Amino acid sequence: MEQITIVVEDRVGALADISYILGKAKINIESLSAVSLSGKAVLVFFVKDAKRAKEVLSANDYRVLESEVLVIKLEDKPGQLSHISSLLAKEKINVLSMYFIAKEKGRSILALRVDKTAKAKKLLEPYLELEE
Repeated sequence: MEQITIVVEDRVGALADISYILGKAKINIESLSAVSLSGKAVLVFFVKDAKRAKEVLSANDYRVLESEVLVIKLEDKPGQLSHISSLLAKEKINVLSMYFIAKEKGRSILALRVDKTAKAKKLLEPYLELEE
């Protein structure tokens, strides 16, 4: 899955505008995170077609950052996040961002952005969520 990040002035309607543009382009938002910091809104969207999302948002004067994320499934029980983060730390892989996406059938689904994606993919292969 791909992650796109947009930083805009924090204003009423910013999310409505961006989600309208994506919807009109038939780009489905799989998950999102939004936070307001010091007059700025940081919006992180998870979409399947990040390239297309970046194109349509850029055409509408939004600056878009694109990055790959790993989607993993963990057993929904205490200690699983500690286990995964310890595996990454032992291999000197830095977690740049992590988002909880959903829970389903006793599993938690998380999206991770790391500094060494290829290395993390190999390490976390048993936990990777297969994408369509």
